[in-house]
Amino acid sequence: MNTRHIVIDARVRRSSTGRYADQLVEHLQDIDHDNRYTILVAPDDTWRMHSPNFRTTPSPFPQFSFNPLNELRFALQLYRLKPDLVHFTMTQQPLLYFGNIVTMTHDLTMLHFIRRGTTPLPVYWLKKRLYAFLMWWSHRKSRRIVVPAKTIANELAAYQPFTKHKTTVIYESIGVLPKIKPKKPATVNGTYLMYQGTFFPHKNLDRLVAAFDIVHQKKPDLSLVMVGKAEVNQQELAERIKTHPSKGKIILTGFLPDNESRWTFEHATLYVMPSLMEGFSMTALEAMAYGCPVVSSNASVMPEVYGPGAHYFDPLSPEDIAAKIIEVLDNPTLKKQLIASGYKQVKKYSWEKLAAETYTVYRQVLGIH
Repeated sequence: MNTRHIVIDARVRRSSTGRYADQLVEHLQDIDHDNRYTILVAPDDTWRMHSPNFRTTPSPFPQFSFNPLNELRFALQLYRLKPDLVHFTMTQQPLLYFGNIVTMTHDLTMLHFIRRGTTPLPVYWLKKRLYAFLMWWSHRKSRRIVVPAKTIANELAAYQPFTKHKTTVIYESIGVLPKIKPKKPATVNGTYLMYQGTFFPHKNLDRLVAAFDIVHQKKPDLSLVMVGKAEVNQQELAERIKTHPSKGKIILTGFLPDNESRWTFEHATLYVMPSLMEGFSMTALEAMAYGCPVVSSNASVMPEVYGPGAHYFDPLSPEDIAAKIIEVLDNPTLKKQLIASGYKQVKKYSWEKLAAETYTVYRQVLGIH
């Protein structure tokens, strides 16, 4: 077999969305011992490969950049590597690189929920149009597009019909559960519902807080613990929470280290996933792996990915969110069923399987039989 050179863009691997790139490369090393791999990483990333046919190369260009100079220089770096295939693990990629491309598109959230913030309206409009164009162009250039769920494949085909015949669904998996001793966070006490993640608009957290107001009337001793980095969206939500009657029972922990996050999952009464749109949404699966029952939005990929491991609500209705939460809280049998189903659902997914199916895509694009 002729050895091929495959480049994987893993510059994003140390971020939350980079877990896909990180786990893909880790497990590909155990599968493909024939082809040569170059893994692009951030300049300060000290990641080490355990397979001799894999090596890392620093790539100093930002993951998200509309700077034409960065675009050109990144494309030149790729051409100099002379790859037979480039796998971009995010949709963003240089406009002027052409070749055998496999693109991972996690979701279409940025097309529907880009927040303007303090950006002037003309600049916001331009960035939104430019992002849509870059996604279209990336998909046009790609030989194959990988998505993490059938729901995403259908959304993408409806938005860009030409993608339908070159899209492959490859399910992701949960994060690697840390082998550490759980530690109780100082701010978490009593019985509580839990949410963990970002605080972006598509996470639908204002409706979760409104639903908790209703739950609080019937379960006054229950708290809502919201775990996530204290950035501008979280701070703005904190201000809005001050106007709610349940404000005294809502805890914003900020970022928690792995040992405290694990403790919070393991001791939560319920995990609530209120999101309006996701790509694969690992966090609720992690809750299932920790034995925490999940109550989830019935939108987007959630029913497909969580299956019978969650109890579903209409995310646009705070009343329905509250009703489904109370339903599980008041029904010990249902709660036990969700825990058991959650354990089974998590076992359907593995990074080993993802890497093997991705390797099959590489072989198909490269014509390796």
